Amino acid sequence: MKLLIVDDSNIIRSRIARIALHPRLSDISIVGLAKNGLEAVELCQRTTPDVVTMDLTMPEMDGIQCIEVLMNGNPELNILVVSALGDKITALSAMKKGARGFLQKPFSDEQLADALLELAC
Repeated sequence: MKLLIVDDSNIIRSRIARIALHPRLSDISIVGLAKNGLEAVELCQRTTPDVVTMDLTMPEMDGIQCIEVLMNGNPELNILVVSALGDKITALSAMKKGARGFLQKPFSDEQLADALLELAC
């Protein structure tokens, strides 16, 4: 399973990448790290990931817009929103655009691993 990590925080990108290297997630390979939606769209076209972790609040193109663009290009893509925005309206908006999961920040390593495994099935 190919994973693309999208978050404007270098700390969060690095943390998700570290968690994805856990032996429990041995079927995951990281194909890219993007700091905004524009980079995510470009990387997605080049690397064709199976799963994308997506922040919502980012410069240049936010996560909701990015989800819409990515899903138009690949409706089979599995997007896991990983965001500090935990209100139901935001989560529903992301799901309506095509996201298949929502994980609120802060999250534990175990919560992220479980969410990634769930999308991988």
